Amino acid sequence: MKSRTLLFLPLLGFFGLSFFFYQGLSMDPSARDSPLLAQPFPPFSLTTLEDPSRLVDESLFKGKVTLVNVWGEWCPTCKHEMPQLLDLAARGVRLVGINYKDTQAKGLEFLDEFGNPFEVNIFDPEGNLGFELGVYGAPESYLVDTEGTIRYKHTGYITSEDVERVIQEVEKWKR
Repeated sequence: MKSRTLLFLPLLGFFGLSFFFYQGLSMDPSARDSPLLAQPFPPFSLTTLEDPSRLVDESLFKGKVTLVNVWGEWCPTCKHEMPQLLDLAARGVRLVGINYKDTQAKGLEFLDEFGNPFEVNIFDPEGNLGFELGVYGAPESYLVDTEGTIRYKHTGYITSEDVERVIQEVEKWKR
C-alpha cells in the first residue's frame, strides 16, 4: 500500500511545479515597480555620446527634474518612441538619454535620423549603468527629482497617450 502511494508523489510534484510555472508566466514583468524608486540615482562616471572627452556623473541630475530615457540604435521600439520624446522636450521637459549597449557611430546616426530631444546623452556602451538601473530592455524611462532621487519608472516606450501622464509626474516633482 505504501509503495503505491509513493508512486503518486512524482505526479503530485509535477502538478505542483506546473502550477507555479504557469503563475509565473502569467505575470507582467513591466508591471513591477523598480526597487530603485525613492532611491538616489546610481553613481556613475561616463562620457557623453556627442563628446567622448566630456565626463558626466550623477550630479547631472541635481537641481532639475529630469526624464532619463534608456535607448539604443538597435532598438526598433526606440524609433517609434522618438516623436513622443521630441514632444516632451518641446513642452519643456528636461530629457537626458542613456545610449545603451551601442556604438558611438550608430548612436549618432540614430539621433541624426530620428531627432535629438536630449540635453545630454550618456554613452553606456557596456551597459554598466543600465545594469545598475535594472534595465532589462530598451526603452525604459526614469523620472529623477531635483535631489537626484528616482521617483517614477516607465517600462517600454512612451506612447502619445502616456505623454500627459509623464508631464503630470514631472510637474508633481518640480515642487
